[in-house]
Amino acid sequence: MTAEMAAPAWMREQITAEQYDSWSEEQCAGIEIVDGMVVVNPSASKRHNRLARILANALEAAAGPDWNADTDFDVRLQDVPLTNRRPDVVVYRADTIDITPTRPEHVLLVVEVVSPGSETTDRIVKTDQYAKAGIAFYWRVEQAATGVPLVYTYVLDPATRAYRDGEVFTGVVKVSAPFTVEVDLGRI
Repeated sequence: MTAEMAAPAWMREQITAEQYDSWSEEQCAGIEIVDGMVVVNPSASKRHNRLARILANALEAAAGPDWNADTDFDVRLQDVPLTNRRPDVVVYRADTIDITPTRPEHVLLVVEVVSPGSETTDRIVKTDQYAKAGIAFYWRVEQAATGVPLVYTYVLDPATRAYRDGEVFTGVVKVSAPFTVEVDLGRI
């Protein structure tokens, strides 16, 4: 099998922000761009999607009118080389809903629900990328052996552009400023 048969040419070449911005929403779904290269993400499981939706709904309800929480859209971390990530949940300023692309300065929190095969990326690579982009909070959600998710929280140190470890939650998630969230993750 040749490289052309395995992947189209556009997946083997560095993509610019201008090229990516010209693509349709359908072309952008299910991919991320990292350092200009297309990264295809396999479809998430129903359990993964349900957990992301429950978290997004709880965060949306708790955030108040100044913040929105959504799933499945790009956050433009950098233009050159292009890096677009699609966090599982994004809490962003409500007044930026019509601004495209969504940039780190619009975002308060990103949440990644770890799936088999994404462990290293979610634990190390994305943590570093989100911190360097200046996103204030990062949550990583993992399934424990008990089936109850564990939520690892990280808080940005603006001086170093690195995250410091926050609390780890199981079952119930509580977050203080700028909003409070209680989610019973044990029932998922």
